Amino acid sequence: MEFEPTAIPDVVLIRPRLFGDARGHFFESWEERKFAAAGLELRFRQDNQNRSARHVLRGIHYQLRRPQGKLVRVVTGAVFDVAVDLRRSSPTFGRWVGAELTENNHHMMWVPPGFGHGFVVLSESAHFLYKCTDFYSPEDEHAIAWNDAELSIDWRLPAGVQPVLSARDMAAKRFRDGEYYP
Repeated sequence: MEFEPTAIPDVVLIRPRLFGDARGHFFESWEERKFAAAGLELRFRQDNQNRSARHVLRGIHYQLRRPQGKLVRVVTGAVFDVAVDLRRSSPTFGRWVGAELTENNHHMMWVPPGFGHGFVVLSESAHFLYKCTDFYSPEDEHAIAWNDAELSIDWRLPAGVQPVLSARDMAAKRFRDGEYYP
């Protein structure tokens, strides 16, 4: 596996080693010792999976009192995945990084606790998996508006296309009005 820090070094793009032949392919998506050797000593508590249609945008979500780190990847389709630094003490507070995760490139992204997370589906549909370091806590969930002007995230949507959003994401707060980590 290759572990590549992004422009925000705590967010890591992971490229697994793919073994393929005429039968198909195989790769390790999680191997505790390899992650630990790369400085990512993680303990996961919950696995999640979702399927979404083209232009569905989920996020930017986070839990404040029970922050979740997320190891995310795509099984089928393609998404543009985004992590936003929500740690007030961080020199990259309020900055975001993104990466295209696809069924063909097999890339994964580590989004540590203290970050907001979201993604938009670029393909006709996508199956998205994420391993979380803490349990989902609905009473602690927060969301930032996907189109917040201060964050200015380039979601890679075609010109004139509006994303498909949940009611929760439509009502999300502006960045300046949110609660964040110390």
